[in-house]
Amino acid sequence: MFKTLKNDIPASIVVFFVALPLCLGIALASGAPLFSGLIAGIIGGIVVGSLSGSKIGVSGPAAGLAAIVLTAIGTLGGYENFLVAVVLGGIIQLVFGILKAGIIGYYFPSSVIKGMLTGIGIIIILKQIPHFFGYDADPEGDFAFFQIDGENTFSEILNTVNFIQPGSALIGIIALAILLLWSNVLVKKGKFFEVVQGPLVAVVVGIIFYVLTQSNETLGIATSHLVSVPVPDGIDSFIGQFSFPNFAAITNPEIWIVAFTIALVASLETLLCVEATDKLDPHKNVTPTNRELLAQGTGNILSGLIGGLPITQVIVRSSANIQSGGRSKMSAIIHGFLLLISVILIPRLLNMIPLSVLAAVLLIVGYKLAKPALFKKMYNLGWKQFVPFVVTVAGIVFTDLLVGIGMGLAVGIVVILIKSYQNSHFLHIEDNSNGKHRIKMTFAEEVTFFNKGAILKELDSLPRDTYLELDVRDTRYLDNDIIEILDDFAFKAKERNIDIKLISERGIVENPESFIEFFKLRPKTT
Repeated sequence: MFKTLKNDIPASIVVFFVALPLCLGIALASGAPLFSGLIAGIIGGIVVGSLSGSKIGVSGPAAGLAAIVLTAIGTLGGYENFLVAVVLGGIIQLVFGILKAGIIGYYFPSSVIKGMLTGIGIIIILKQIPHFFGYDADPEGDFAFFQIDGENTFSEILNTVNFIQPGSALIGIIALAILLLWSNVLVKKGKFFEVVQGPLVAVVVGIIFYVLTQSNETLGIATSHLVSVPVPDGIDSFIGQFSFPNFAAITNPEIWIVAFTIALVASLETLLCVEATDKLDPHKNVTPTNRELLAQGTGNILSGLIGGLPITQVIVRSSANIQSGGRSKMSAIIHGFLLLISVILIPRLLNMIPLSVLAAVLLIVGYKLAKPALFKKMYNLGWKQFVPFVVTVAGIVFTDLLVGIGMGLAVGIVVILIKSYQNSHFLHIEDNSNGKHRIKMTFAEEVTFFNKGAILKELDSLPRDTYLELDVRDTRYLDNDIIEILDDFAFKAKERNIDIKLISERGIVENPESFIEFFKLRPKTT
């Protein structure tokens, strides 16, 4: 972990600035104390980051749970009673991990995962436009289409026209210009610009702008448009911000229902995020999903015990980490320590950061997740990939994350059933090693994303110095998900000294450069 600190420290600073407003905003959207969001962010970074097997995933309070939390606090009779459900939810997640329920994450098709990433990117952009111009009626972290302030995503943007704050808009534009200049021009000019991240510079400029324009009637930024971290008067005041569960309410059956709901939703969001971050990871690491559930369960138990919100792995922070060059789990852990130290030592300085500057940072994150070129790429892959992708994107934008994923998955399953209803799906492996690590893997006639978990597991378990014969002569349909797995594996195979012999109808290829390009050339069969 410590070998990549030069990459992880700059990335952790960016993740810190992305996480800070989201921790506070999700707490506000959940109807919980603001400090509870920071607790969840700190534990998600330090504890879950340490226990997780993910190198680039970042955990914290999740926007997808905000509506559940808001309702549960009211129905359970107070926040202390709700914390009991958070602790129990964490215990249930531990049970999920022990039962190896993490395999569920492998059964979401690639088109739906890409749709999830793109949909979240679009949502980030749409939700940050009001904050960018200084209209903060809806808190950060409210990612649902129908917002808690009574507006929806698009009506909020239309209302922004009537509430533009000149100071917030100006520093937002300046911050966005700094970020674009930094990432597109300056980062190529020297090591200094690689080590010092653009978001840090943008935040410093934002604080200076706020201080210099405080007394200016036109450009001055009101407190409501700044970060709002609770500022304790002393040690007693700081400790007083922690809440503790009321275990006397554990016999209430409604608490157990909420606990199971939290465990189920948090686990599902985490597994989806794990699949998505592994897809984004340029180094093609594979996250152990059952270990992730155990890490998340431990994090939720601790968070609930000291007054924090429920935790999941979250795509916004994870993608910011990847985009900023994070290489190991140290970036997630350091971001957690940055949250902890800054909340204790410099809360007043944090409260000088304009929200429009952080909105500029998130706009860049959103754009990188939802690049227009991806729509063209998915369209070119054919309707079987494009339709579930578009349905997932639309579902996330116009409802919420889990509903959108469910819509995309339903369409993906229908597409697969149409294509492969008359054939079975299996993976056949013959071990002809005789001490020489020679493995022959024969693919079935139809190989779909249902086979993804088994194939991924087999490839990942191959020992070093293996000679792999991959026979696809009888395969008439090879899902795009499987081709991507093979392409990712080819990258890892070089590191593990694994040679690949691809046997197909078109001949034999040793260590193909790109499986994606190879299978594009295969003759179409009906």
